[in-house]
Amino acid sequence: MGAMTSPTDAPAPVVHASGTFTIGEDLPVHRLGFGAMRITGPGIWGDPPDRDAAIALLRRAVELGVDFIDTADSYGPFVSEDLIREALHPYDGIVVATKGGLTRQGPDHWAPVGHPYYLRQCVEMSLRRLGVDRIDLYQLHRIDANVPLADQLGVLVDMQREGKIRHLGLSQVSVAELDAAREHMDVMTVQNLYNLGDRHSEDVLATCERDGIGFIPWFPVAAGPLARPDGPLAALVARTGVPAAQLSLAWLLARSPVMLPIPGTSSVAHLEQNCAAAAVVLDDETSEALDALAG
Repeated sequence: MGAMTSPTDAPAPVVHASGTFTIGEDLPVHRLGFGAMRITGPGIWGDPPDRDAAIALLRRAVELGVDFIDTADSYGPFVSEDLIREALHPYDGIVVATKGGLTRQGPDHWAPVGHPYYLRQCVEMSLRRLGVDRIDLYQLHRIDANVPLADQLGVLVDMQREGKIRHLGLSQVSVAELDAAREHMDVMTVQNLYNLGDRHSEDVLATCERDGIGFIPWFPVAAGPLARPDGPLAALVARTGVPAAQLSLAWLLARSPVMLPIPGTSSVAHLEQNCAAAAVVLDDETSEALDALAG
């Protein structure tokens, strides 16, 4: 008689190998997430070419173990949030983080607006689109230099006190801006441009690691000239047999315990390849070679 297999014996989804990070001491997520910017149309504008495929992509991410999905009201605009609700609501065990404070005037056009009444509207409409009473993680997409910082953050703190936001974060900030913001609110995450080829936010990462703040690197897979056919990353791919995207993501995961990469794609094949990076273990030689690549 063959051995019986219980559901608990099933292998864990691949993303679970990335480990966990707890946002704000009460919101655990697996560290390899999904960025939902590229499920929209070209230029992050309008609907995707194939709406059903975008929905299937989101559901496949969850099947692979993704439980941290990052979006924004400006993706589409509004399209990404609508798709996430259609695909995944009621989000059982899934943390959906969103952002507000950037406006759209057309494909690839972005402009910050940080007036408190506008940010309040952003939160209210994201709540409606996502179909929730409280947003687990709400991030100010950009600080608006034309509006006092205290006013921008103050309205978000007010909405947190009203129970409409669980945790607050920032996007694309310097250490000085992070320090200034922390005088007004508890910052639980920072989302900055950071990847193997662009490490200009190294000081922000160090601050986040010191203080237990989640660091969400956007554009995490970008390797740029490092991945050219005769480049150093291509040589590592040839030596290890690991694709460049997986090397880049594995390096990020190994770089810091507060790192929460959110690779995005519109392709299921790329999604599966990215998620498989959670299980990649870099040997010392490869780690040192990746560390040495100039950003």
